Amino acid sequence: MLFKELPLSKPIQKAIAELNYKEATLIQEKTIPLAIEGKDIIASAQTGTGKTAAFALPILELLSKDQEVSKKDRKVRALILSPTRELAVQIQESFRSYGNYTNLRTCVLFGGTSMDPQIDQLSRGVDIVIATPGRLLDLHKREHINLQYIENFVIDEADLMLDMGFIDDVQKIERLCKIGKQIMLFSATMPHKVVQLAKEILDNPERVEVAPRSSAADNVKQLLYYVPKPKKIELCLHLLRNTIKGNIIIFRRTKNGVIKLEETLLKNNFLADSIHGDKSQSGRQLALNRFKNGAVQILIATDVASRGIDIDNLDSVVNFDVPNISETYVHRIGRTGRAGNDGISYTFCAADEREYIVSIQKLIKNSIPVEEDHPYVLAKDAKPQVHKKKGSKHRKGRKSEASRKNKKRWY
Repeated sequence: MLFKELPLSKPIQKAIAELNYKEATLIQEKTIPLAIEGKDIIASAQTGTGKTAAFALPILELLSKDQEVSKKDRKVRALILSPTRELAVQIQESFRSYGNYTNLRTCVLFGGTSMDPQIDQLSRGVDIVIATPGRLLDLHKREHINLQYIENFVIDEADLMLDMGFIDDVQKIERLCKIGKQIMLFSATMPHKVVQLAKEILDNPERVEVAPRSSAADNVKQLLYYVPKPKKIELCLHLLRNTIKGNIIIFRRTKNGVIKLEETLLKNNFLADSIHGDKSQSGRQLALNRFKNGAVQILIATDVASRGIDIDNLDSVVNFDVPNISETYVHRIGRTGRAGNDGISYTFCAADEREYIVSIQKLIKNSIPVEEDHPYVLAKDAKPQVHKKKGSKHRKGRKSEASRKNKKRWY
């Protein structure tokens, strides 16, 4: 379906035409007409499917019909909840672009920075707020924002909200908004708690499902390197020096792994930065901006910290740790090879990660080509490492007994 066939007003059609939007994605084609009708919606769609426009365009359409509100009487009528600052900022940018020819005002609220500029924006009147849950509740508690006029409420990346422990906050925010509002919930996956949340707060919702991608794009070349776990860093350095070029994202499973790899790359004179849970929101945004503007060529990240980040012209993705969820592999490597460009993914697999590769290949219905021309090849009969704890059971028992005695003396 073409965008010009969607029930959108001329100002919005003009804005999206200038962005060179021509054909709607499946999630947009299915969601926009239902949303304009005011239906509650639960949508299953991954990042990269165009879901931001799927909820932003109908909200702009609905709110722009009432343009007679004076600036002094302007109230927050639409609220979009986002799990991370980076995603919230991107959503606001989309609203501004799509609503370029409307008189609607947007504001983004997130933690890790001063409240004062955000309070100032709210005091001048806004129609649409994009916010992370914690900062929104802080500002509401201090009576800087009134949620009783919310007509459109969007919960984006609901499964990530769950992973980050925000579900209780989401429920509280929903109760603070007025009864009878339209609710749209978007989630890449539908775990039980997300489904339960939808049942509790949505009113007879329309279900929109866009099947998650089960295969990588044809223009992403995939390579698999079997390597002993202790040699992964050496392999990474070897490939960065000799093979991998351009802008690169390296995915690690844990924030400690991200930090360790970043320190190693910096010591070896690579231009690298990182995004992980221990960094402040401003630090994460700075790292992302440095990567986007070319100040660094390598960005190291965990999946949670990088969720929703959209980066153009990414040359390569490195799976330093094989993801234990097969769909995550497809999502990771889908960061490259966009807009008709070619991309390459490199996956480092240790002995204890072989089972993940089996699951991934089953999902994508294809075998990932194995690259054996490297100096750290894993022996085919290599077994997963077993990490033994230091000390015998007898010694640990004596230590435990000593600890109990000390504990008694302390009391």
